[in-house]
Amino acid sequence: MSFFDALETRSQDQREADQSKALAGLIDGALADQPVLRKSELGDLQKATPPFGGLVKGKVEHVFQSPGPLYEPGRTGADWWRFGRFLHAAGVGVEDVVHNCFGYHLTPAGMMFENGARAVGATVLPAGTGQTELQVQAAAHLGSTAYAGTPDYLQVILDKADEMGVTLGFTKAAVSGGALFPAMRQSYADRGIACLQCYATADLGHIAYETPAMEGMVLDEGVIVEIVTPGTGDAVPMGDVGEVVVTALNPDYPLIRFATGDMSAFMTGVSPCGRTGPRIKGWMGRADQTTKIKGMFVRPEQVAALVAKDAAISRARVIATREGTADVMTVRIESSDGGADYSGLVQETLKLRGVVEVVAPGSLPKDGVLIEDQRTYE
Repeated sequence: MSFFDALETRSQDQREADQSKALAGLIDGALADQPVLRKSELGDLQKATPPFGGLVKGKVEHVFQSPGPLYEPGRTGADWWRFGRFLHAAGVGVEDVVHNCFGYHLTPAGMMFENGARAVGATVLPAGTGQTELQVQAAAHLGSTAYAGTPDYLQVILDKADEMGVTLGFTKAAVSGGALFPAMRQSYADRGIACLQCYATADLGHIAYETPAMEGMVLDEGVIVEIVTPGTGDAVPMGDVGEVVVTALNPDYPLIRFATGDMSAFMTGVSPCGRTGPRIKGWMGRADQTTKIKGMFVRPEQVAALVAKDAAISRARVIATREGTADVMTVRIESSDGGADYSGLVQETLKLRGVVEVVAPGSLPKDGVLIEDQRTYE
């Protein structure tokens, strides 16, 4: 089995030492003492100091735009977004022609995957989306062997090829930017296409990736990932679900403790593929659970603040339901003091009256959900 580089198999002690050294060149003090940076705050920074909020060091070759609008820098050399690691794991190499169906207009995904393909020595057809008949013709004429794009768009191309009576040579697929359902992956496998996915964002680049072992996602070697309670910077216990917060060890664009808004959990142990890096379970929902109840917004950070106000409280969960046309807020609180009355604390912290249920420690699910909206409006 080959690896992209020696970083993938270093000991965890060496990895932590190397990352600490890189981090020391980017920040003063401990990482945990740095504030969490949210996308809205990044937007405010960019408005105050366009286009990158004063966070970019030096000159860049590209500027990209994401909804917001937010602007992301890009550089053309040295696998700047770190996608080569994922493509190597997906089996893409010098013999491959990559049919790159990620967008090249405004958004960075097309260039991200193209730079990664260059890093593994592959040839790239910058296909983008649309004009599927022409895409099929080009893939057939050029002998494209690997697909890069969203999981579902590969099926669009394959269906068009079937309609045209054309057999394509795809044997590998490297996907991101959408859900890869098990049935979808199996349908590609039935066609002889091995499909792996990665987790990335326009701001941070590559974060984590599947390997042929198919056990979770291995973290990229160029990032530090924390799993925290939504709305806070506080780490959750190993294995619990929380918000993914990423520090990119990129001296050109060092995003520190950037909150992705995505939920996941760390996995214990190491991957059977031989890579020694930490693993996450993949995407497990969104962290922004802000919900309007009785006309008032209740936010995850308020629930976290409620927990922090009493040493006996270990966890809390707000549940929104309806009785007739009225909203009902139920707050379940794990507490070692089963006889405590937390109604005043709930009203003070959440600014709403609600039904308070005190439950034993360990009773609430460890799924990262702080606010659960069970209301239906049918």
